[in-house]
Formats: sequence, C-alpha cells, structure tokens
Amino acid sequence: MKKKNTKILLVDDEPDILEIIGYNLAQEEYQIFTASNGKEAIATAKKVIPDLIIMDVMMPEMDGMEACESIRKIPELSNVLITFLTARSEDYSQVAGFDAGADDYITKPIKPKLLVSKVKALLRRLKDKEQNSETLNVGGIEINREEYKIVKDNIEIVLPRKEFELFYLLASKPGKVFKRDEILDRVWGNEVIVGGRTIDVHIRKLREKIGEELFKTIKGVGYKFEV
Repeated sequence: MKKKNTKILLVDDEPDILEIIGYNLAQEEYQIFTASNGKEAIATAKKVIPDLIIMDVMMPEMDGMEACESIRKIPELSNVLITFLTARSEDYSQVAGFDAGADDYITKPIKPKLLVSKVKALLRRLKDKEQNSETLNVGGIEINREEYKIVKDNIEIVLPRKEFELFYLLASKPGKVFKRDEILDRVWGNEVIVGGRTIDVHIRKLREKIGEELFKTIKGVGYKFEV
C-alpha cells in the first residue's frame, strides 16, 4: 500500500486537532480528509472510501460511537480501519469503543511522532490482512490459522486446538478488550458448557508458552493481547 494512495479520514470537532494531526500525516504523504462530526464523517467516508478513520468520541450532532456503528453497517466500508482518538483512557470506555466496531484506540494528547508511528502500525495491519486473511503477523509472531501453526523467534510453537483459537482471537485485534462472554461464545460456542475458569486456565497456558507480557487481564471484563 503506497502512502500516496492511502486515504485517512480525520474526524474531530476541534479545528486545531484536525490541523495538527492532518499536517503531520500529510507530511508522510498520506491523502487527508476531514470531518467535524459523526454525520459528516459518514457522508465523507461513503464518498472517499478511506483506508483508515481516526475519530474523536465526544462530538456534537453524532458522537464517534454512533458514527462507528453506522459505518460498520455500510458494506463498502466494512474493511476500513477505525481508531478512536479521545482523552478518555478508562478501560470501560475502550471496551465500549471496541464494541462499537473500532479496531484500536489512541488517547490524546499524543505526540506527533508517536501518532505517525501508530498510524503506520495500523496500516501495516491492514496490509497484512489484505495479503493473507488466514495468516496474522503480530509483534513478530506468525500465526497461520490454516495450518494451526505459530512461529515466534523462528521457533514453532504447537498449541492444542482451543488454546490456538483463543490466541488467534485475541491476536486478531491487538489492544481490543475481549469480554469473557464473547470469548466463550467465539471459542467454545455451543460445545460443552464451560465456566469462566476455563478461560483463565487457557490464558495461563498461553502466557507460559508465548509470553507473560502479551496477555493483559482487565479485571471484571476480560482479556486483551498487547504487543
């Protein structure tokens, strides 16, 4: 994905933020589009089909959460990356953002260089997804869903089926907090009834085999994978 062909939509009701973020990303030769509220964001997204949307949460007319949910219902925008930009950093607000369909979360204020780095990482994730939907490469770990194979530091790690599926789910969206009920539903589904303790045991095994620091517990909510 060439930078000049990459479209980024910035959505914020504060002109200064749009100007600062827009300037720094334009310096990287990305195509920049802007909107000042959720309704305008949806209209602009339909028109330009961006690769990435960086959107504030608290905005007039329609906030970021509502806009994100609406965008996710539009077929031609189903693969667009959406990250929220907000001063709110509490875990519960992040959970709400991911539930609305966001791919990531950026808290402000954020230094321009860090923002650019974050954007590059997000776009690499999109590129990897486009190249091979069956293979993830996250934090230097290659995860091949088709072959049920994980390679870290050139070492192949063999996982039982449920451990692999749990790891693949968490790694598919780094930073997203997966709630316990969602994990049970997506990994175990309608199989034998299991309790929350089952998830804890599988997480402990993943920490032992892949890395303690990669799996973060959000008390009372669930787990997330961090790189």
